[in-house]
Amino acid sequence: VRHALSLAMEVQQHLMPQDTPRAAGLDIAGTSIYCDETGGDYYDYLSGDEAEGKIAVVVGDVSGHGIPAALLMATVRARLRQRYFQSGGIAQAVSDVNCQLAEDVRDSGRFVTLFMGELDRRNENFCWLNAGHEPAVVYDPDTNKIDELAGGGSLPLGVVDNRLYKANNRTIKSGQIIAIATDGIFETQNPRGDMFGRTRFYDLIGRHASGTAAQIVEAVLAAVQNFRQGLSSKDDLTVVIIKVESNWAKSAN
Repeated sequence: VRHALSLAMEVQQHLMPQDTPRAAGLDIAGTSIYCDETGGDYYDYLSGDEAEGKIAVVVGDVSGHGIPAALLMATVRARLRQRYFQSGGIAQAVSDVNCQLAEDVRDSGRFVTLFMGELDRRNENFCWLNAGHEPAVVYDPDTNKIDELAGGGSLPLGVVDNRLYKANNRTIKSGQIIAIATDGIFETQNPRGDMFGRTRFYDLIGRHASGTAAQIVEAVLAAVQNFRQGLSSKDDLTVVIIKVESNWAKSAN
């Protein structure tokens, strides 16, 4: 059993991004840490023709843990990767994947929360969609302000087969930071039963905004570990940081 779990862990780790995406004007970093050998969290980067100037970032969280969650995660990852590169945009892609997934998980009670964002440097636009996931945030160091990108009541994937998801758009400026995480970060508890929460997460983004994306990820994971004070993790942890660099607008020209 240990050998089988070790092999499953190795396979799943290879499904995660092995390299940091090279996108002009963007500094991107992410990681997933599982509480068991395998888990249901995942993140991914999707980019097409460099001339198009687009890159998509996905963070998902499958209900449950272990092998069943890992199998469903791999299914969602494969279907979303295949569908994204067809026509229709991220809203249509997610809607189509949801329709297929609902058939797979029918009567099982399983579902997937998902946040997907697509950055387009040609027009400095961020197109995003939240399907029942924790709000991603946009931090502006000029104003020290955090904007939450919540789902507005959107259901997780796999709940209703004919659900049509809607994408939102906003302008992204140089210097801003996009942070996406799963609930394992916010719901981490210390020995007193206190939760790490969103406020601590938001404060970390602001305090480490001058660092690289990788340094912000490391700061978040270190803070969560310190907060646990030796307690083992009860949920998977995933965080992705996107820093919009000073040449973001220039690279679009």
